[in-house]
Amino acid sequence: MNLLVTGGAGYIGSHTCVRLLEAGHDVTVIDNLCNSSPIALERVQELAGRSLRFVQGDIRNRADLDKAFEGGIDAVIHFAALKAVGESGEQPLAYFDNNIGGTITLMQAMEARGVTRLVFSSSATVYGQPDHVPVKEDAPLRVTNPYGRTKLVMEDLIRDWCASRPQLSAVLLRYFNPVGAHPSGRIGEDPRGVPNNLMPYVAQVAVGRRERLQVFGNDYPTPDGTGIRDYLHVMDLAEAHLKAVGYAAAHAGCEAFNLGTGRGYSVLELVRAFEAASGRAVPLDIVGRRAGDVAELTADPRKANAVLGWHAEHGIAAMCGDAWRFQQQAVAEE
Repeated sequence: MNLLVTGGAGYIGSHTCVRLLEAGHDVTVIDNLCNSSPIALERVQELAGRSLRFVQGDIRNRADLDKAFEGGIDAVIHFAALKAVGESGEQPLAYFDNNIGGTITLMQAMEARGVTRLVFSSSATVYGQPDHVPVKEDAPLRVTNPYGRTKLVMEDLIRDWCASRPQLSAVLLRYFNPVGAHPSGRIGEDPRGVPNNLMPYVAQVAVGRRERLQVFGNDYPTPDGTGIRDYLHVMDLAEAHLKAVGYAAAHAGCEAFNLGTGRGYSVLELVRAFEAASGRAVPLDIVGRRAGDVAELTADPRKANAVLGWHAEHGIAAMCGDAWRFQQQAVAEE
């Protein structure tokens, strides 16, 4: 298929583009590069051994989108969004404008071009503080921060859009905690400024770019007091998008799927696993809880296993090892 990938230069988007190209799809990426680099797309093409088309633009800009849709698009994979929980609390309007506004403009462009298939990058944040873990797709949807609210509103928009016409198809992929990097170490998570996610922060401490890790809270009702999350290798996540595109091509309507391993690790467990993978100590300080965080969030991935035929293949050692390989290469290139 001819696929449009919004935010394709970003962390998850770039890894997904590698798999899409390897599988024989033609890929157009639109990205405003606000939290990514064109170097990632150069490396995507190098890794896949195939070229893609890149449009530098903003999905809120209809002219940029019209350029991206030139030549015909069969389906859209929508990653483009601001994604930092803490920042969303400080700048909610920016998040509403970019994430919700951009999604509306994207769907308007799809409608104008007759594109009926959409795979959406959602998030486990739509569950807020769940009543039970692991979390199933039919759990109550409620959010604890503006970032999560944007994802929930975007899901609602897509559901309503699909309900408007029988030929429309959308897959909502609710990620738990993506980590790791391409096994080559050529692409990975390299955020600008202070990392918002745990794994890149741990990696930067281990490699010496930052002095110490801050652990937000050790008084949660968990075995060691630190928050538990379901960490998922980014290459497993990329594979899920490939399967979701195939599913959307064959099924109308809107379906949501949890993407995770079903196994949770605490912050301290992940730090120890990273120390083992890197052979480096990760000094840390315990600080207060971060607003909007929940104690434990793990996925029940059985629906994705059964319906999409998708299974997470990589364990925590591979997640940490691949992230460490990428971090070492990133420092060597500085």
